[in-house]
Amino acid sequence: MKVILQKDIDELGLEGNIAEVKPGYARNYLIPGGLALEATPQNIKVFEQRKKKIAVRQLRAREDAERLRDELSKVVVIMKEKAGEEGKLYGSVTSMDIASSLEKQGITVDRRKIVLESPIKNIGDHSVSVKIYPGVAAQIKVSVIAQEGEQK
Repeated sequence: MKVILQKDIDELGLEGNIAEVKPGYARNYLIPGGLALEATPQNIKVFEQRKKKIAVRQLRAREDAERLRDELSKVVVIMKEKAGEEGKLYGSVTSMDIASSLEKQGITVDRRKIVLESPIKNIGDHSVSVKIYPGVAAQIKVSVIAQEGEQK
């Protein structure tokens, strides 16, 4: 089934694009959620008229994402966590922890955009990817250190 995307969706494409999806996915998720419209000739004509506005909006969003990428590349996130003798954390550092630490520094990033293959469980420096916009990703440095008096 062909649908016209009304919002940017990472797996499918950008707003205004026509995507081929399974009918159940379109009927049960995309269309009721306001994420897409069925690609009928009438809906395609409506989106052709709005294409210039969509292109301008996408250009602004990409420029904002690139500015945020440049800002994030300069940031070092320092996390103080409880750790054992060998430098292993008692808990772990998750994307939610990183997002809240970035917010304390004045940078708002959705925690779902922070990509961790697995939670950070060791002390040290870690490189974490942040997918800001389709085609725009940033690498941030996360330094995990032991809280005072925890590690010998």
